[in-house]
Amino acid sequence: MRPLWPKKRILSQTISITAIASISPLGNTPETIWGNYLSNKHCFKNQKLDRKETMVAPLDSGSKQVVDDLQQSDIKYKSLDKSVLYAMAAARKAVQNAGWNQNDIFGINIGSSRGATDLFERHHQEYLATGKAQTLASPTTTLGNISSWVAHDLQSSGPELSHSITCSTALHALLNGVAWLRAGMADKFLVGGSEAPLTDFTIAQMRALKIYSNGTEEWPNRAFDLDKKQNTMVLGEGASVCCLEIGKKENALAFIVGIGYATEILEHNISISAEATCFQKSMKMALHDTDLATVDVIVMHAPGTIKGDLTEYKAIAKVFGESLPLLTTNKWKIGHTFGASGILSVEMAVLMMQHNQFIGIPYLDTARDENPEKVIKKVLVNAVGFGGNAVSVLLSL
Repeated sequence: MRPLWPKKRILSQTISITAIASISPLGNTPETIWGNYLSNKHCFKNQKLDRKETMVAPLDSGSKQVVDDLQQSDIKYKSLDKSVLYAMAAARKAVQNAGWNQNDIFGINIGSSRGATDLFERHHQEYLATGKAQTLASPTTTLGNISSWVAHDLQSSGPELSHSITCSTALHALLNGVAWLRAGMADKFLVGGSEAPLTDFTIAQMRALKIYSNGTEEWPNRAFDLDKKQNTMVLGEGASVCCLEIGKKENALAFIVGIGYATEILEHNISISAEATCFQKSMKMALHDTDLATVDVIVMHAPGTIKGDLTEYKAIAKVFGESLPLLTTNKWKIGHTFGASGILSVEMAVLMMQHNQFIGIPYLDTARDENPEKVIKKVLVNAVGFGGNAVSVLLSL
C-alpha cells in the first residue's frame, strides 16, 4: 500500500511555483491577465452598494461566466458562496496547469479575510424577516468551507486548511505551504486566498473606517501616491492560488527563495507604526543575505490609504537605502481584494519576470530604470493585514 506522505528525508530548501491561476477583474487566463496589465485602464465600475453608487472592481464578464458554469455543474454547488466558487474555479486551473491529478496527494490551504460574506448577509436578512435559519446556513458560511469544497471538487485526499489573517491571508497560506514542504510532511501544496467582499455591509464597514474612496477621480484608487490628501481604498473581488512543490522543478514558473513575517504590537485595532516595523522585519527575514542590489522590483501592499502606503514606503526605504528597487502595486487597477490580494501580487510578479517587463503605475513616475536591457529576475512581494501581520516573499527566476 502506497504511504500517504513521503518518508523523512534530507530536505531541499528550494520551493518551486509550478502553476498559478486566478479569477479576478483582470480575467482568468494568463494571456488576458497580462493584456490587462499592459493597459493603463483600471477595472473599476459603479455598483449600488451600501445604499449609494460605489466604485468597486468586480469580476470581468468572462470570469463571471466561468463561475456561473461551475455553480450550475453540480446541484451541491448552488448553495455555495461566491468566495468558495472563486477558489474552486482558480484551483481547477492551477492544478491542471501544474499537471497534478487524482493520484497526487497534495495539501490545500486557501484562506479568506471575510469568507462567505454575501451568503451570510443574505441568511441573516432572512432570519430577521422570518425568525428562522435555513438548514445549510451554518455549513455554507464557515471559514473552512473554502478549502473543504476545493478539496471535494479536486477529489484531494491530503490535508485541507483554512485561516483568516485579514489582508495578508493569502501570503500566510503560502508560508504555511512552504513550512509543510520544508518539514517533509508533503511534496506538493496548493495555497492561496479568495474574497467576495462586494456586499452592502462590507462596504459600509470600510466607509465607517473612513478609508474608502469617493470614486469621483480619474483614478479612484491612488495606491502608492504619497501626496494624496484623502484615503482612496477601493474593494475588488477574486481568488488566486499557486501550486508549490519541493525541489527545483523543470516546469517551475518561479522559485521561492526567501520568506519573512512579523507582527506589530497593537496600539488600536488597525494600527501600524510610522515606519512599518512589521514590514522592515518581514522584508529583512525574506531577504536574509541577499544582495539588495539584485532585487529588481517590489510589489507593494499599498492599499491606497494615506498611512498604509506611506508607512510601507518608509519601511522599504529603511531596508533598501540607496539600493531602492522599482516599486509598484496592482491595487490602482483591481482594488484591494483583502485575503486574495497577496497571491494576486505574486501572480503579477511572476508575469513581470516571465515577460521581463515592469508594470508601473500610470499616474506616478515609476517607469523602468535607465537600462532597458536589465532582466527582471528577482521580485519581493509584500502584504499586511489589520494589526500589522506582515509577510514578505522573495521570488526568483
